[in-house]
Amino acid sequence: MQLIYLKDTFNNLVSIISTMGVVDYIEILLFSYLVYKILKFVKETRAEQLLRGIIAVVVVLLIIRQLTLYNRSFFNAFGFLSETFFSVGMMAIIVTFQPELRRALERMGRTKVVQTFTFSTAESGADISAAIDQIAGACEKLSRSATGALIVMERKTKLGEQVNTGTMLNANPSAELFGNIFFPNSPLHDGAVIVRDGIILAAGCYLPKPNNEELISKDLGTRHRAAIGMSEISDAVIIVVSEETGIISIAENGSLKRGLDRAALTKHLNDSIIIKDSENDAPKQKRIKKRNKRTEEMV
Repeated sequence: MQLIYLKDTFNNLVSIISTMGVVDYIEILLFSYLVYKILKFVKETRAEQLLRGIIAVVVVLLIIRQLTLYNRSFFNAFGFLSETFFSVGMMAIIVTFQPELRRALERMGRTKVVQTFTFSTAESGADISAAIDQIAGACEKLSRSATGALIVMERKTKLGEQVNTGTMLNANPSAELFGNIFFPNSPLHDGAVIVRDGIILAAGCYLPKPNNEELISKDLGTRHRAAIGMSEISDAVIIVVSEETGIISIAENGSLKRGLDRAALTKHLNDSIIIKDSENDAPKQKRIKKRNKRTEEMV
């Protein structure tokens, strides 16, 4: 009986392979690539352990299901359990991996392909280049005095949730203003400053924790961890000045770059914010130029 069952299974497998066409092989390659990207995404995260456990349970249930089909008099309870699992398993997976799925969708929303279909209504005429110079100069002064600072340069992803946790300023950036905000024991020195379109939008803002805080070096303090957490869920560029060492760091796309001076900080901000955003947001720049031209003609 067992040999007949194995022979039938083998014959069915051969029959399936023999009837496969080019489209089927392409579908298998695409599915394999999708599985690879999922495994790469969850690597070295808490989701990896959950995924291993789910795979182990699925394998065991698949084996039990095959045994149940082979002989329905055995494993009745496990057979019912396997059928129930596969019917409601997708919902359970969505609930279990809710943080990871949200992070994946946020990353998808920041891709160039998706951003092509978005519409930006902001037409700020602020001089972002001048703002970058002021921020770099302020960070240099704060670094010399080992004064802790946390500055978020907003880009495509709007940070309304974080802005609402702070105090609205709507002020032009300057070294003196940053010095007052981050002066020790001042009311706003513990939070982050959020800069939008070259303007200090809010100060004293709270940033989210990183997803894998246990993997971050214990040498990094609260500001560095908050910067990494913010960079994981947005495309913002976050600047950190350490209050222990005065070292200037930049967090972007979930990674931290440390040991920058004023020149390196200015170059990084220009490359990340002005050059990249101008390349990806040409329609917005055209609208700004047209508006400025109309203003000049009216004058």
